[in-house]
Amino acid sequence: MKLAEALILRADTQKNLAQIRVRLVANAKVQEGDSPAESPTFLLAELDEKTLQLEVLIKQINKTNALTVVDGKSLADMLVERDVLMTKVATLREFAKEAADKLDRYSTKEIKVLSTVNVAEMQKNIDVLSKVVREMDTRIQGLNWTTEIL
Repeated sequence: MKLAEALILRADTQKNLAQIRVRLVANAKVQEGDSPAESPTFLLAELDEKTLQLEVLIKQINKTNALTVVDGKSLADMLVERDVLMTKVATLREFAKEAADKLDRYSTKEIKVLSTVNVAEMQKNIDVLSKVVREMDTRIQGLNWTTEIL
């Protein structure tokens, strides 16, 4: 199985676990004399099965990410670098948006509020970093489809 397939299976398993949780909660109590719509015993067994499956998948994915090395970097390190850069870009975007917002003054006697940075330069920097993130993500996605799960 390719790494990308394992990642898709992991996402599906996580969604399935969320559905099991909802179904369990919905069948936790019934009125006296009624029976639950689904057997909690069956749902708990399904929960055990799916959590074990998820554990195995996550371990395989993590092992594969740690042991797959490209250009001297593990896939795990590449993922961390991409995620950290994505966080930085999101923060810079929010900062640039706030810096670019104009405050209307109703008269010249009101205090003038100015941006603390050059918004155009900041946006250029954000665009460059965004391109780096896209390129990193494309490379990671390519590796996901060519790397066998360990």
